[in-house]
Amino acid sequence: MKEGDIAKATLDQSDGLIKFRPVVLLKQLPPSGDWLVCGVTSSVKYYVKDFDILIKEEDEDFSDTGLLKSSIIRLGFLGIIPEKEIEESIGYLNIEKYKVLISNLLQSTSN
Repeated sequence: MKEGDIAKATLDQSDGLIKFRPVVLLKQLPPSGDWLVCGVTSSVKYYVKDFDILIKEEDEDFSDTGLLKSSIIRLGFLGIIPEKEIEESIGYLNIEKYKVLISNLLQSTSN
């Protein structure tokens, strides 16, 4: 697994439920090797412009993601997950979108 991969894992939700869902692997953290991940949802109504990343079925690189339908990568939906609890990759985020995601995350934490 590597940064930018999209895999499936269980992630705590804000309502207290735990759901098995796609996640984007953002960064593997030392020394444990756990991953900082970002949740992916097909509920595009939660999209936050200039913060989240919208992945549309009509995008040229959509098939690379392994997602089943248009989705958003929600920067407000972060978690830390042990590598052993992450299933193998279902796809990946192209490098340009990954860089925008990381840039948006850094900008939001430096204000």
